[in-house]
Amino acid sequence: MKSGKFFVIGSNSFTGATFVDHLLARGADVIGTSRSAQASRAFLPYAWTDARPAGARFEFKQLDLNHHTEELAAAINDFKPDYVFNFAAQSMVAESWLHPEQWYQTNVVANVRLHEKLRQFPFIKKYVHITTPEVYGSCSGNVTESAPFNPSTPYAASRAACDLHLLTFFKNYKFPVVFTRAANVYGPGQQLYRIIPRTVFSIKTGRKLQLHGGGRSVRSFIHGRDVSEGTLRVAQDGVPGETYHLSTDLYISIRELVERICARMGVNFSDVVEVVGDRPGKDAAYLLDSTKARTTLGWKDIVSLDQGIDETIAWINRDLEELKKQPVDYIHKP
Repeated sequence: MKSGKFFVIGSNSFTGATFVDHLLARGADVIGTSRSAQASRAFLPYAWTDARPAGARFEFKQLDLNHHTEELAAAINDFKPDYVFNFAAQSMVAESWLHPEQWYQTNVVANVRLHEKLRQFPFIKKYVHITTPEVYGSCSGNVTESAPFNPSTPYAASRAACDLHLLTFFKNYKFPVVFTRAANVYGPGQQLYRIIPRTVFSIKTGRKLQLHGGGRSVRSFIHGRDVSEGTLRVAQDGVPGETYHLSTDLYISIRELVERICARMGVNFSDVVEVVGDRPGKDAAYLLDSTKARTTLGWKDIVSLDQGIDETIAWINRDLEELKKQPVDYIHKP
């Protein structure tokens, strides 16, 4: 890995914490921030080992993107990282219909305030904005990075707005932003309300799993380690102003995914699942074309879906008693 210092905003998120672990395993010097105190160790992959290469260092600062713009900018200015990564977002799709103004506040307004600070820091080699394929809406066929935005939820619209804002900063100020959009990320340490850990946890605890719309939506699921490696490559070798998709070539319906997990855990699908109505604005499919990252960055996915499911099962088995103390459903924080 090329040398450098790394600042990770949203290090308590699943993808953020997994990425911090990826950096530390390569001996990096990292500062992470999130609005909440550090989560339970069960949700922090970077806390699962003390065996790190020489030079690896992680420091956590509790800073809220909405309320601590000055403090966040000061921490970045003091540390003078080569790379800044932003994983922080109000990220739930269905819940964004309930209080859309809060999604715009965090995903647009707070980000714009921060970016106005960051664009004045000449030491930043690359600012990596982790965004979402939700900005494309429901699409047919494989979606390339040049696809037009067609958001269908307040969440997606708020993310698209921030992406467009950052492009204006790139064009006007040459702000060195690059974007990643990944398929559905999963793996050990993911919050229990996400479909793969939720299915495993439901089976382990005898709970019924609600399957929205019968699980007809089609998705690609990509392991957190593969996304972390792609994110790092985008930071170090990506072209400013460009977007890079990170996805596998395996597309699977949510129902087929749950059936696959049930088979690997030796339980009957019908005993686990309860079919409920679909969510408003839910996209039927978005199938990302990741050719650009593969050909220009030399990136590829390594972890198979079965391997990743098995790793998630092993994690839940290992930390089951601690996980039973944690919320199973998403808890909204304004």
